[in-house]
Order: sequence, then structure tokens, then C-alpha cells
Amino acid sequence: MEDLPPQLLGSGSKPHLEKLTLGVTRILESSPGVTEVTILEKAPAERHMISSWEQKNNCILPEDVKNFYLMTNGFHMTWSVKLDEHIIPLGSMAINGISKLTQLNQSSMYSLPNAPTLADLDDDTQEASENQPEKPHFDSRSVIFELDPCSGHGKVCLVYKRGKPGLAQDSEIWFLDRALYWHFLTDTFTAYYRLLVTHLGLPQWQYAFTSYGVSPQAKQWFNMYKPITYNTNLLMEEADSFVNKLDPSKVFKSKNKTLVPKKKGPVQPANSQKGPSVPPSTSKSSSGSGNTVRK
Repeated sequence: MEDLPPQLLGSGSKPHLEKLTLGVTRILESSPGVTEVTILEKAPAERHMISSWEQKNNCILPEDVKNFYLMTNGFHMTWSVKLDEHIIPLGSMAINGISKLTQLNQSSMYSLPNAPTLADLDDDTQEASENQPEKPHFDSRSVIFELDPCSGHGKVCLVYKRGKPGLAQDSEIWFLDRALYWHFLTDTFTAYYRLLVTHLGLPQWQYAFTSYGVSPQAKQWFNMYKPITYNTNLLMEEADSFVNKLDPSKVFKSKNKTLVPKKKGPVQPANSQKGPSVPPSTSKSSSGSGNTVRK
């Protein structure tokens, strides 16, 4: 299925694209130097494509992953910065489409007899601890699928911890760094998607969840464009802030959902002994970050 032309996000962008990005495009567009915030719009996957994937790989996709693919067959959002009249690509958020959700290759690393495989590189000394679940394995004990190639800095993977047949409740999201060490990210795809978007796709952001952290160069970009998870003011805005209104567990739904109008309650007569009521428009807004956006 072909990708649709990239969409420049901003005023007049399609509502389902704004919903898919959890509204962070407005924060990016208000950040100094940010330009060309774009998303490659992808058509939804058909249900038979998901069923074929499950039969081929003998694994059941979690419901949130299915709902994601039924809304968009993959995800790719990018943004750039303008420095000294030069435009530099910086942020990249990506999730492979259903056809590219492929299992990590367990064949020989070299086309030679008795060559090592990924399973031969498995380090059984790095087992589970009190604060860390048991790591995935490259052999038949785990089934691993690549969600995001991370621009070559590693791989974010959907991991089935019990092997085949893969059950949805046995899946987790892990990050595999370039040294082939595993780092746990989240229990669910929905939680990982929120991490992906709120970290703005900054380079090497996944390494913030490792013991050695991000590189000095990546840390400079983090200081210039802080992830939303670092900006606590944004998470403590008033109730009608778009950050609090968005529920990532509901974002992967059909965009053709019918809205049911709310029933109005009975109008109560005004009490003549009470003072004049305050119009809703005079309610004070929070003194939080300037990036607050109201619908």
C-alpha cells in the first residue's frame, strides 16, 4: 500500500493526524528554530493484513497494536531546525508498517560454515533482577520483531517472552542497543508510543532509559528541545489543557467514530438573593508554560 504525500502539520491539519501526534506538533511549532514539522500520512491497514501477519508469524498482536495499524499502517513524523540559514533534520519518530514488522534474523552473521548466530551471542549472565525483568533471548525462548530502526542507533522491538505461539499478554517493548544489550522500555505498546511522541523524536532518546544515558551531542539537543516528560509544568496545567485531555489508550481508534450529544440537565432558576453569577469566560487560566494550547 503506497504512502500518501507528506502533510505539513499546523493550522488546518487533518484532525486525525493531530490526534495521532497527541498534539505535540503545536509545542514543536512554538519552539524556537523548529521548522518543517511533517508527517508521512499512511492509509490504515486492512484487517486481513493483520490476520495474515499473525498466521505467518504464529503470534497474536496486542489489541493496542492492532488498533494502531487499523488507524495508520505505520508512522513517520519528522522535524528540522534552522541554524545559520541551514536547515538540519533533527527529530524523527517512526514505527514500522505491518509488512515491515519483521522478526530479527537468526541466520548466520556470515556466509561461512559454523558461523556464529545471534543466539551464540546471548549473554545469560544478564538475567532478571528485582528492578529489571528477565531480558529477551535471541534463541527460541523469545520471539522478537523490529518496531523502529532508531535511525541506526539501535532497535526498538516488540518481544514475546514465551516464544511461539506468541500470546498478546506475553509481549513487552524493549530497546536493543548497538552492543546487543537489552534495555526494558514499557509493558505495552500504548505506553511506548507515548514515550516516543513526548520525547519529540530527539536523536538517541531511547538511551535515556539505559544505564549509560545519551551521548554528549544528544544531550545538547535535549537541553535545547526538552522532552515533554522533562517539562513538569506542562503536565500540571489546568483541566482543559490538551496535554491532560488526551488519553493515549483511546488514540488508536477509528477516525469515523460517531459523536453522541450529551443530554442537558434541567435549568435551575437563579436565586434572587445571591449575587450576580460569574460568566464562564472570566475563569482564570493557569500560569504554567506558554506552550498551553486550548481547543
